[in-house]
Parts: sequence; structure tokens; C-alpha cells
Amino acid sequence: MSFRENGKLIKAYDVAYFTASCDPEETNKKFAASLKLDYPILSDPTRKTALAYGLLTGEGRHPKRWTYFVGKNGKILAIDKQVKAGKHGAAVAQKLAELKIEKVK
Repeated sequence: MSFRENGKLIKAYDVAYFTASCDPEETNKKFAASLKLDYPILSDPTRKTALAYGLLTGEGRHPKRWTYFVGKNGKILAIDKQVKAGKHGAAVAQKLAELKIEKVK
């Protein structure tokens, strides 16, 4: 919910943002609707993408909560491996500033 609460800070930058989950698409849609999120939750039920990004722990049951900052050229600019869900929206906005991401005009 920190992304929803801090959406104005994040939307000040020229970025697309979303969260991702290994849950099925329908589960994520219902969850997003229940929280009244204004951003999508992408689904990776096969866990192929989570595996490719190194997010699966141990037996692969619980993906790590990491944030990837990807440039417009598709290159990873930074990875935040210290995600604190309740405060992460503000942390993302701060990191966008540090990375000198262009603001919306």
C-alpha cells in the first residue's frame, strides 16, 4: 500500500511502475481491487521470470521482495534488496531522484 500512498511522489517521474507476484493473474486482480491500487500487479505463475531475476529462495516457494530500477534502454540501473513494504513507496521516489530519472513535464 506504500506505493498507493506515495503514488504522487513516484508519478512525478517519467516512469512506469508495478509490482509482481507468482500468484495467478485473477488472484492478483482481486487483491489489487481489494486494496484499490492504482498500479498493476503482474503475474508470474510459472515463476520463470522470478527465477531469471534471482528472486526465488530455497525451494522457490517465497520470492524475495526486491525492487529493480530499469532504464528506458532496458538496462538495470539499480536493485533495492532491502525492501520495507510499509515505507517502500517513498524509498522508490528517493531512489528515482538519486538516479536522476527525468521528471514528468
